[in-house]
Amino acid sequence: MKIICIGKNYLKHIQELDRKRPEAPVFFMKPDSSIIIRNRPFFLPDFSEEMHHEVELIFRICKVGKCIRQKFAHNYYDAIGLGIDFTARDLQRKCVAEGNPWEIAKAFDGSAIISKFVDKNQFQNINNLNFKLLKNEKLVQEGNSSDMIFSIDEIISYVSQFMTLKIGDIIFTGTPAGVGKVEIGDRLQGFIEEEKFLDFKIK
Repeated sequence: MKIICIGKNYLKHIQELDRKRPEAPVFFMKPDSSIIIRNRPFFLPDFSEEMHHEVELIFRICKVGKCIRQKFAHNYYDAIGLGIDFTARDLQRKCVAEGNPWEIAKAFDGSAIISKFVDKNQFQNINNLNFKLLKNEKLVQEGNSSDMIFSIDEIISYVSQFMTLKIGDIIFTGTPAGVGKVEIGDRLQGFIEEEKFLDFKIK
């Protein structure tokens, strides 16, 4: 099982980080050791002074596929959830400035918070899903899947050109604007529409 994360997929988030809009999906990987499930706490690592939350819609691959045509991509995932891509922003900024890869800022242990998954057919239109993140009961991020630069089907088609997608793989679809720093004691709650998917503490 692998975790594939899409970057720069919401225009306002690109603007808040002063980046350029991509011409094709940008993706990176996280190891399985990055996964935290069942609302277990996230422990702030000591290697970063600027740990940011990035809430994202995630989906689960249900069928093996390679070089998938976009019109068939909807057959390759069966469930939707919510995730947090924790990012050591200070480390990422340094890596980018030096022209180095930035796995240390994105792929560290515990950096991928993953909620429960629900059948995608539970939603009338997955291309029009509202989601949000509360920090200490205050709204900090909100987005809608219609605002993605690249849709889920486009992501599946593009990524599968480079690597085989396998059953159980998880894809993070990018974060909307509003990313910010977390501190010990913070409580994060994530919602798709009005259903709570995440509720955990920072320790």
